[in-house]
Amino acid sequence: MHYWFLFILPLLIFSTPALAQTSESDSFSTSSEYVLEIDEHEYSISYTINANVIAMEIDPESKSLLIGLDETYDSQFFIELEHDLINAENNEFIILVDGEEVYYQITSDSELSTFEFFVPVGSEEVEIIGTYVIPEFPIGTIFGFIVMLSSVMLFAKMKPSFFTL
Repeated sequence: MHYWFLFILPLLIFSTPALAQTSESDSFSTSSEYVLEIDEHEYSISYTINANVIAMEIDPESKSLLIGLDETYDSQFFIELEHDLINAENNEFIILVDGEEVYYQITSDSELSTFEFFVPVGSEEVEIIGTYVIPEFPIGTIFGFIVMLSSVMLFAKMKPSFFTL
């Protein structure tokens, strides 16, 4: 009788998972969506990258979107951004990965721009710079402006002779 298959069969069964394993960087690719809240509006940002996206934030002073990364592997970064969120004249954006400018490809339609660029292993920050970003108006600033305007109007009604020439 041929009993050799009783020895070979378990060996094949228990060794198959070891042969089917992939490297950590291949199985870690993240395709996800980040919800960025600005004032009372939410922007859904779809992206794919071989890293963890830990934060996204608009910087109105530099007209840019900042993206914090962790556990980054060499990969292509795909990200879709609404034109209302960030835009640039003639689609001439600047993309910095850890402060270094990188080459990117962009496709745009009437609502979205989709960016593709390379992110090397260990990268921690991506900055997408445009010529326009949605402005952030803190509620405190608006409330302060309303109080100041109301005070001026009230003062003007009480002292009309002060404003005459």
